[in-house]
Amino acid sequence: MRLLITGATGFIGLPAWRAARDTFDVYATARRPGAPGVMRVHPCDLLAPGAAEQLMDEVRPTHLLHLAWIATPGTYWTSPDNDRWVAASKRLLLAFARSGGGRAVVAGTCAEYDWTAAEVCRESDTPLRPQTTYGRCKLELSEWATAFGRARGVRVAWARLFWTYGPREHPGRLVPSVARSLLAGAPALCSAGTQERDFLHVDDVAAALVALTHSSLSGPINIGSGEPVAVRDVVAGVARACGRTGLVRLGARPTPPGEPPRVTADVTRLRDELGWRPRIDLATGLRATANWWRGEEQGVPKCG
Repeated sequence: MRLLITGATGFIGLPAWRAARDTFDVYATARRPGAPGVMRVHPCDLLAPGAAEQLMDEVRPTHLLHLAWIATPGTYWTSPDNDRWVAASKRLLLAFARSGGGRAVVAGTCAEYDWTAAEVCRESDTPLRPQTTYGRCKLELSEWATAFGRARGVRVAWARLFWTYGPREHPGRLVPSVARSLLAGAPALCSAGTQERDFLHVDDVAAALVALTHSSLSGPINIGSGEPVAVRDVVAGVARACGRTGLVRLGARPTPPGEPPRVTADVTRLRDELGWRPRIDLATGLRATANWWRGEEQGVPKCG
C-alpha cells in the first residue's frame, strides 16, 4: 500500500509519517524539504497550477492523507488562502482518483460545527454553521469531497480535528506560548481560562489518522479525546511541568469575545466504529511537551 501524506513536515504531518511508516510505503510531500535524515520529501507547492497532477503521476498512491493547509495562528481563521486551499484540494483529489487511488482521509476541523448550538459536537446531528473563513472553507471541501467520493468510487473519510497540542506546535499557540514564557522565567499572561476545550496530543492525533486511513470508514469522524478540559487547567499543567507555577497570571488578558463556554468531541464513531482510543493522558502529554520546549530554550532543537 502506497500512502501519500501532504504537509508531511508540519506539526501533525511528521508524527503521521512516523505512525504510518511501519504499515505503509510512505511518500511525503511539503513545500519545504524534510529534516535531514528524517524523511524523504517530494517538494511540491500544491497551490501551483499542475502541481497535484504531476505529483500523482510521479507517486501513484493507493492511499492519501491530506493535511496541507494554511495554519498560521492569527492568520488562518480569516485568510483568503483558505479559498485557494479549497481549490487546490479539489485538484488533488481529482488527480488522486485519476491515478487510481482508492482511499483518502482529509483533515477537517471542529470549527465546521455551530459552537453556539451544542457543547458536545456530534457528526450525526450537530448543526454545521462555521463562523470563520477557515471553518467555512473546510466545510465546503467536506461537502464536495463526500459527493466526489461517491461519484468516483473513492472511499473518503473527513477527520474533524479538535485542539491538538505537542512538540513542534507553532510557538504562538496556547501550550507553547505558556511553556516558552515560563521556561524563560517570564510571567505567562493568560485569560481567566474558564472555557473548556477538547485537547489531544499530536502523536495520538497522528495515530488516529493513520488508523482511519487503514479503515474503510467514510464520512465525518471526530478526532478528539472526548473529555472537556478548562483552559486554565491546561495552563496549570504546563506550569507544573515547567516548575514555574508562580509565574502564571490568569485573568491578565481578556477572554476573546464570543468564546463558547465548552466545545468537545463526541467520539462514539472514533471509539466504537474505528476501535481507537488515546494512549497519552493530558498530564503526560504536557510534561513531554514542556520537556521538548525546554530543549528548544536551551538551544537544542529537536525534530520531534
